[in-house]
Amino acid sequence: MPSLRVGLAQLNTVVGDIDGNTSRIIEVMARATERGCDIVAFPELAITGYPPEDLLLRSGFVDDVRTALDRIVSASGSTTAIIGFVEQGTASQRAAIDHGEVAESAPEASRPVLFNAAAVVANGALSGVYRKRELPNYSVFDEARYFVPGDGPVPTFETHGVRFGVSICEDAWTHDGPIAELGRQSVELIININASPFNVGKSQERAAVVSERAREASTKIAYVNQVGGQDELVFDGDSMVVAADGTMLARAPRFVEDLFVVDVEVAHANETANRPQIEALGTAETLSEEAEVWNALVLATRDFVAKNRFSDVVIGLSGGVDSALVAAIAVDAVGAEHVHGVLMPSRYSSDHSISDAVQLAENLGVDHRTIAIEPGHAALMEMLASSYDGKAIGLAEENLQSRLRAVTLMGLSNAFGWLLLNTGNKSESSVGYSTLYGDSAGGYAVIKDVSKLLVYRLCRYRNERAGRELIPENVLVKPPSAELRPDQRDDQSLPPYEELDPILAMYVEGDHSIEEIIDAGHDPAVVHRIVGLVDLAEYKRRQSPPGPRVTSKAFGKDRRLPIVNRYRR
Repeated sequence: MPSLRVGLAQLNTVVGDIDGNTSRIIEVMARATERGCDIVAFPELAITGYPPEDLLLRSGFVDDVRTALDRIVSASGSTTAIIGFVEQGTASQRAAIDHGEVAESAPEASRPVLFNAAAVVANGALSGVYRKRELPNYSVFDEARYFVPGDGPVPTFETHGVRFGVSICEDAWTHDGPIAELGRQSVELIININASPFNVGKSQERAAVVSERAREASTKIAYVNQVGGQDELVFDGDSMVVAADGTMLARAPRFVEDLFVVDVEVAHANETANRPQIEALGTAETLSEEAEVWNALVLATRDFVAKNRFSDVVIGLSGGVDSALVAAIAVDAVGAEHVHGVLMPSRYSSDHSISDAVQLAENLGVDHRTIAIEPGHAALMEMLASSYDGKAIGLAEENLQSRLRAVTLMGLSNAFGWLLLNTGNKSESSVGYSTLYGDSAGGYAVIKDVSKLLVYRLCRYRNERAGRELIPENVLVKPPSAELRPDQRDDQSLPPYEELDPILAMYVEGDHSIEEIIDAGHDPAVVHRIVGLVDLAEYKRRQSPPGPRVTSKAFGKDRRLPIVNRYRR
């Protein structure tokens, strides 16, 4: 059977870099032509990067996008390209919205009408535009804040004798939606362009949805997704081609940029003569949960550092498991030569915390130094003595040490231009087990969405991959401790993590009630205490740095609760 050669451009775009993204698109269009592609598809909103958020409200931004699209159209050749962009609507469309003819999710009347759109271009011309019908407005998505949905018949296009359709991201998650309509129009191929963020389990869910839509439309679907880190979101690529019966035909590697080229059999394709051969493709390797989370964290960290124009990072090395994990991720993300570890012992630091931190730094090959905080601690205690008036201050003294460490790290960050990586995990930030302006400080919180139990699993995964103790075994077996007072351990303040993490997963990620968590077998007193701590710590989390989302619900863009809140059920 004749085939259509499809290129899926799994790009790592930069939000707001309209000129840079456009240059990349044009470059990849040329590569697709060299590889004999009949069609090349780019991710959702590829020109702006995703999500552009309130950049869409700035005057001139959408005009610049249109100028960029014109540049892409002029550069287009025989390969048909599908480009995600923001389209500004017409005056008649504005009037239709004002008269209630478009969904109530439309932006306010004072704003221009914006569509999340896909342009189909070839041979120096714009063949047509598809406007996204289904606008997600849940979880991390706020598209109804900016866009209006497309309406009218779903358009079809033709290239090399093949009639095809285009859809955008959420369209594929809707039963009897735009993809089903394209199926009723008997297209031979549907191109679905996406900006679908990663979380654990998303790859399997994504494949199931695309397969379901292919069966519903009785049509092959080529699905392209962006890759890369953007603030709190990580995009894993995972582009694929699915047969009309839902069978997976080909799947791109995840977490890497790629022009993934597939020959898709279609009945009416006009074969392109003398095009180069491509390797036979299969489906990409299935990753374990630890492997996919590791790749996501490394990619997110690398992109946050590079896209914000940093070269080096600095990390406080405590000898504990959290800082060890962040250091190992940082080395994989930016290279050992760009990672700087700082040991900051206090009067309460154990000998093993220092030796473990030194061993970790040497194993990873990173620059490290020791700056004892005792002189600063003593000076602050003396400075505050008259105000404390001889009272036992306990926690206040403990927190002074944590804040001294943050001041030390930020002093180095400012002096050398290093980005401070925060080392707090999700379990601790959930219950507020951190110090404001102390260990909660930083520029990027690498493991912000990683539970304590998963921290240990990731460390062991990285050691297994290295074939040696990259992270020292002693770090993984000793009781976790903040070491802010003599003989301190986490389990003196919190339940064991084996008990704590499942409760947090149900409450934070699953939105289960106290009653439901207790019914699942958890101790009622512990549940009430933990839920109270989670709610009380909301004000702390609002002041924490951004970090990559890897679960189905992360703090930040995803989980939004009021700080002032007395609901406890």
